[in-house]
Amino acid sequence: SGFALIEELSVLRIASILSSIAYPSFQGGLNKARRADALVALVQVQISQERWIANHRRYADLAALRLPARSNGGHYTIQVLAADEARYEAIARATGTQARDTECRHMKLVIEGAVATRASGADDSVANPPAANRRCWGL
Repeated sequence: SGFALIEELSVLRIASILSSIAYPSFQGGLNKARRADALVALVQVQISQERWIANHRRYADLAALRLPARSNGGHYTIQVLAADEARYEAIARATGTQARDTECRHMKLVIEGAVATRASGADDSVANPPAANRRCWGL
């Protein structure tokens, strides 16, 4: 009649083992979902840059484009690193809890002429191998 202390401890032990297995998988899925926040912000930069160059014959910084320096969800800071007549570079850097997404912490978009280059990495060097880039960018 009722549960003994040993039985309750066994149930707690099993629950803790299951949660320790499930949590990293859950966190990985959450990081992947939040990467969409960076992708949307970088696409907004790309669309705005194409409108801008059509009217001004050169690419611009975020201030001229009137775009915020944070993504809509607030998980990334956005910056245009370089912009001239022929190319621009934009980077999204993870902030807050998203910074734990080490493989895809920084995501960089480079547009030069008609060529788009997408890179990702743990730091500003965005030196992930091609397979990791495809995972980060969802390609």
